[in-house]
Amino acid sequence: MDFSASLDYLYGLQRFGVKLGLENMQALKGRLPIFSGHLPCIHIAGTNGKGSVSVLLSEILKHSGLRVGLYTSPHLHCFTERIRIDGVPITRHKIAALAEEIRQVAGDLPVTFFEATTAMALLAFKECQVDIAVVETGLGGRLDATNSVEPQLCLITPISLDHSEHLGNSLSAIAAEQAGIIKSGVPVVVGKQSREAVEVILAAATERHAPVHLAGRDYCWQGNHDHLLVKVGDSSLADLSCVLAGVHQLDNFAQAVAGALQLREQGVAITDVAIRKAGRTVTWPGRLEWLGNSRQILLDVAHNYAGITCLANYLTEQKVARIHLVTGLSGERDPAEVLSPLVKYAAAIYAVPVPYGQSVPTKEVVAWARSQTLPTSEYVAAADGLAAALKEAKPNEPVVVCGSLYLVAQLRQWVLEGGLSSELETTN
Repeated sequence: MDFSASLDYLYGLQRFGVKLGLENMQALKGRLPIFSGHLPCIHIAGTNGKGSVSVLLSEILKHSGLRVGLYTSPHLHCFTERIRIDGVPITRHKIAALAEEIRQVAGDLPVTFFEATTAMALLAFKECQVDIAVVETGLGGRLDATNSVEPQLCLITPISLDHSEHLGNSLSAIAAEQAGIIKSGVPVVVGKQSREAVEVILAAATERHAPVHLAGRDYCWQGNHDHLLVKVGDSSLADLSCVLAGVHQLDNFAQAVAGALQLREQGVAITDVAIRKAGRTVTWPGRLEWLGNSRQILLDVAHNYAGITCLANYLTEQKVARIHLVTGLSGERDPAEVLSPLVKYAAAIYAVPVPYGQSVPTKEVVAWARSQTLPTSEYVAAADGLAAALKEAKPNEPVVVCGSLYLVAQLRQWVLEGGLSSELETTN
């Protein structure tokens, strides 16, 4: 099975839909002898920021001289991005080999797409003999396929309302699902939370006798992106910096640092130098990312109210008053709920389709935008919407693309491959 055939196999598993539960993962692990040994790992859940925290923490571990596996989802441009060793995606050939191994052992087991890819990641980490793996949950935590790991540290990033059809309609219900990754006696580093969410997380940790390190209580940060101080308990690290844009990324970096220092207490050889390097070298495309030397296009994969609020805060921080918003929403999201923080910035809305999976019809985005008396247009192709926005935007009115990771990925690739070469000077 080559790379193309392996993707056909994996995406074909989507016929089994989203199935929360650990039965299939336990069955797969029982059929794969390589899983018999322990895999040192860190498990990260949450609604927003878990990918950023995962990447930041893996970067700290890498700079500390450890061989690090990283599993995140979804990918931006290529499936290989989901499984990385020391920050480098594994090869297409390796993906094909792993998929074939899973296909053979799965047999008639109704393994889902995410279960298969999770098993592939864990296989890759074992075969590559990583010193430690950073594993991001896919959906929720308690019944997520990644919850088959046995971590030495857990982290829970900020929780907000998202994927309610699977996780529940309240913050407390969603927090209960996310807190399902907490293991007996295993420390958990918790990011900034609402009171409703933190009460649930603390109760779960108490029940499982898991030590808690809570943002604002046990660790915090001061300063800015270029001059950052992170305090964790009685310790503090000064002269830090973080290249990821947005104040929320300083929250994420502080959580990653708190996690790293907790690992140090467990005997993992993490250095202050590594932490300082990580903040400068980390990359996470599509997250408040400017394309073009003139800062004409801002990409952000924000797709829920909390994420869009962070985007709006960044616009204020950058003193951006007006934007041309190119947007499409995945899943069953409500445009009024998700996009409302951007109303005061929007000079015009360009409703475009999301290229993959279930999405909100563009006509619903149009109806919402017009209810806000915003100039609105609808496009069959996302690229046409982006081109129109660039044509109509005045100087100092950047074009913002958000609402779906799949939309950001499509337009990012299109621009970087020269899709707007006559209108936009791009940089890689």
